[in-house]
Amino acid sequence: MTYLTRRTALQAIAATGTSFIGITEALANALSLATSASSNDDEFWFTVRQAYAIDPTIVNLNNGGVAPSPRSVQDALRRATERANEIPAYEMWRNQEPQIETVRQRLATMFGVDQEEIAITRNASEALETVQLGYRLREGDEVVTTTQDYPRMLTTWEQRERRDGIVVKRVKYPTPLVNSDDFVDAVVSAFTPQTKVVHISHIVFLTGQILPVQSICRIARERGILSIVDGAHSFAHIPFRRADLDCDVFATSLHKWLSAPIGTGMLYVRKDLIPSIWPLMAAPKTMDADIRKFEEIGTHPAAVHNAIGDAITFHQTIGAERKAIRLRELHAVWTDRLSAHPSVRFLTDIKHVNNQCGLRLVHIEGTDPNKVSQWLLDKHRIFTVAIVHDEFKGLRVAPNVYTTKDEMERFSEAMTNIADGHVPSVKM
Repeated sequence: MTYLTRRTALQAIAATGTSFIGITEALANALSLATSASSNDDEFWFTVRQAYAIDPTIVNLNNGGVAPSPRSVQDALRRATERANEIPAYEMWRNQEPQIETVRQRLATMFGVDQEEIAITRNASEALETVQLGYRLREGDEVVTTTQDYPRMLTTWEQRERRDGIVVKRVKYPTPLVNSDDFVDAVVSAFTPQTKVVHISHIVFLTGQILPVQSICRIARERGILSIVDGAHSFAHIPFRRADLDCDVFATSLHKWLSAPIGTGMLYVRKDLIPSIWPLMAAPKTMDADIRKFEEIGTHPAAVHNAIGDAITFHQTIGAERKAIRLRELHAVWTDRLSAHPSVRFLTDIKHVNNQCGLRLVHIEGTDPNKVSQWLLDKHRIFTVAIVHDEFKGLRVAPNVYTTKDEMERFSEAMTNIADGHVPSVKM
């Protein structure tokens, strides 16, 4: 595993031009102590927690929707916003807008692609819809996706179905997914000569299941099918690069697992495909082959996308591998205890490390997930999200790097009380 040393961490911090050296240097110092140690080094993770300005009165286990940014990112965003408001047109367009190129280059390096293939968007939905609505499809062309993909993305394909007469196929697959071949077979079996696009998630937003997208993308390319991967929950969550997916298009929300400012996302489009996709908002013909045409949204705060760089630095200071290990360790605190309970069912395959990381879905038989979520909040100040899908239901649990094992113990104790039947108010 490759971790940043204290020296390289501080060099990365200095490269961003930030002034939050106090807390982040403390993080780098703790990191140097933990480099050769287990990822659960108490001093290291205590310092990580101090890097966040979080509400200590509530246990936030809903980091999958929107995650808080560390202080360093908030400070960078605030400073740039204040500076922009001193002389907006001059500061934004002459100074701050050009800085987006540094952010683009850093995201490209992190994803392992050319910076001319990265567009910075406001979220994964905007990034995905850019391609969904901008890719040329004719009446009768088929799009293969799944019943577990994000509702907004399914709605987008349904609109094209109504507007353009395309055919959208929604594939079902087992939950939890234990055998990856079951997913590959289900998707590929839906391909026909009319299939032009396959749209799948890297990590399922409902369950946290990690899907074998590389196999799908490679088969799709062999058949001339555009592969779109929804990576809203995978980027900066688990260690990987574009080569590990082999997709044509990838999109993510950076305000989730990267902890970038709220309202930041990323779109990757393979360079040779850029000219074939129309932007959501008009761009001149001279930009047909330019990835920046997907950023033509009018006036917007440059400070927001520039602070992404500070989020990247924070992420790299911790280390992608260490982060993933920590998230799995936090989950083990409660899953190890509840997995032996006969009424508890996991909708994520928790037995195989490659199938899950920081997001899990669990259901206690005979309970209403909405009531469970509300009871946890009302009685224990634990914030989760209830999932009710046509094929399953449960409680989605998503800690973050600032979450402590003590907090996971609190959650475990509360869930055990429910599983033991001591909380009748959450029953169906």
